[in-house]
Amino acid sequence: MTDFLAAALQLTSTSEPELNFAAAEEQIELAARRGAELVGLPENFAFMGDDERRLELAQDLAQQCSRFLVTMARRYQVVLLGGGFPVPAGDSNHTVNRAELVGRDGQLLARYDKIHLFDVDLPEGNTYQESATTTSGRELPPVVDVPGLCRVGLSICYDVRFPELYRHLVGAGAELLMIPAAFTAFTGKDHWQVLLQARAIENTSYVLAPAQTGRHYSRRQSHGHAMVIDPWGTVLADAGVSQGAAIAPVDNSHIGRIRAQMPSLQHRQAALF
Repeated sequence: MTDFLAAALQLTSTSEPELNFAAAEEQIELAARRGAELVGLPENFAFMGDDERRLELAQDLAQQCSRFLVTMARRYQVVLLGGGFPVPAGDSNHTVNRAELVGRDGQLLARYDKIHLFDVDLPEGNTYQESATTTSGRELPPVVDVPGLCRVGLSICYDVRFPELYRHLVGAGAELLMIPAAFTAFTGKDHWQVLLQARAIENTSYVLAPAQTGRHYSRRQSHGHAMVIDPWGTVLADAGVSQGAAIAPVDNSHIGRIRAQMPSLQHRQAALF
């Protein structure tokens, strides 16, 4: 496997899907022009709006998102992650939050429905109840061997707070962990970067973390700072708070060196836990 450039895209998505698709394509094209071969879109890349509107759009939006990912991957010849979009869950009151990884030829490589749902009351006064209209995924996230790149493990946003999920991914062979997100501004300022670095360090894996940024609607504001982090925990690229991308090289030999220098994965006493 050769080294390659990976891009974590950063968007300020709204409740207007067509505008969101246009903004996403602009960033995909720019990343591809810079040489990125693996590109990640953030959670909710096609829609950030109220729950009622999301449920109303879900049927059509799910199909639009899948088609968009296939078209973009083929057009720009990149491996592309759609970091989370609504898909009907079998009743009119719920969706699943689905990520899809698509190859350069438009083939679906992997799919994951978000397991951990964000149900919290924050001190800032905002309450989030994702489970009210979203159904939790029931299958562990997959690891896929992307030809010519590396072995990639999927997750979505709030998953980052559950290290056992990433132990599953690295145990299944992941070398790069994709963590697309729409992290709130309140939690992101304290927890986003340190959680990403922890997942990279404890799993001696690259982390690619696309992100939402800025104000989307009403009081909903995202933290930004899409990142690429290496297996030592070094932040290789940070997109700041503007729409754009964090782009950095993924060095496959570096993964091996770090895992040899810090063989913590081999030292796990899993039988004791």
